[in-house]
Amino acid sequence: MAAVDSFQLLYREISRSCSFYFETLALVGALYTASRAVILLRDCCTLVRVHFLPRMIPIKRLTQRFGDWAVIYGASQPVAKAYAEELARHGISIIFVTQDHTSVRDMAAALSQSYGVETVVVLADFSLDHAASKPIKEALRGKDIGFLVNCVDESLASPRSLIEMPEQSLLDLVNKNVAVATLMTRLVLPGMVERSRGAVINISSGACCRPLPGRVTLTASTGYLDHFSRALHLEYSSKGIFVQSLIPFQIASRGGHPSSSTAAPQQGWFAPKPEVYARHAISTLGVSHRTTGYWPHTLQYGLMRCVPEWIWVLGSHVFLSSS
Repeated sequence: MAAVDSFQLLYREISRSCSFYFETLALVGALYTASRAVILLRDCCTLVRVHFLPRMIPIKRLTQRFGDWAVIYGASQPVAKAYAEELARHGISIIFVTQDHTSVRDMAAALSQSYGVETVVVLADFSLDHAASKPIKEALRGKDIGFLVNCVDESLASPRSLIEMPEQSLLDLVNKNVAVATLMTRLVLPGMVERSRGAVINISSGACCRPLPGRVTLTASTGYLDHFSRALHLEYSSKGIFVQSLIPFQIASRGGHPSSSTAAPQQGWFAPKPEVYARHAISTLGVSHRTTGYWPHTLQYGLMRCVPEWIWVLGSHVFLSSS
């Protein structure tokens, strides 16, 4: 009994001396839990504000807010084609800038016939450096350009390591996804600044959020486009220009094959059709300058942020070794 009494007495003394530390730890835990709850509530409010309210509340027509014409670069990509079609549905005329006339010729004619808008196809050989800008400047002259859409070209970024990529393919990818997108912005931006309105939309990929094995060039080029958009918005938002970085995740093509950086077996809730994604993305114009454009993708992005990068990298290596 003496041993039991001694243990109880010792336990009470230790508890009394440590009670201050227990209370401090409990307070820290409560504050951390409260901060995470506030962050979760903030993210939920942002989700509703960006993706749901604009689709429920009537807003001014896009032509009144930004302008009558849109310039589309990268229209060979399914998501860019769907975005151009959605703009045409809102009564906006389209200028397609392309290096391959056949890739957009039929689409331009179809948009003009279906929605009664004007369409112009500009052939620009960007291998000629600054000489390629001449026909673009001619097409822009005298037009109220309200939109510029740059879309990253993922067709050049098949999964392979950097040293396996041919040098010419590497140069083409960097030229199309970095240099040309920057040049297009440089050409269109002065007119927008003069009119004090306009929107620059850069469609990259969710691949910029985390490194992906075998996708070095894709993650790097999409990361450039994302950071370029954010810096551009910081510099020109005070001049009436809205710059948006769209970072979609998986988007299924019209034929059922995935068009994004990671393979998906079929269309689904997290892999929408391009036209579904474009309809959602356009509703976020003027609301968020950096978004996935589609609320299930925003949920994916939120979950991805919760995973530490070292766990992401470890899981990528495990997935590659098992495949």
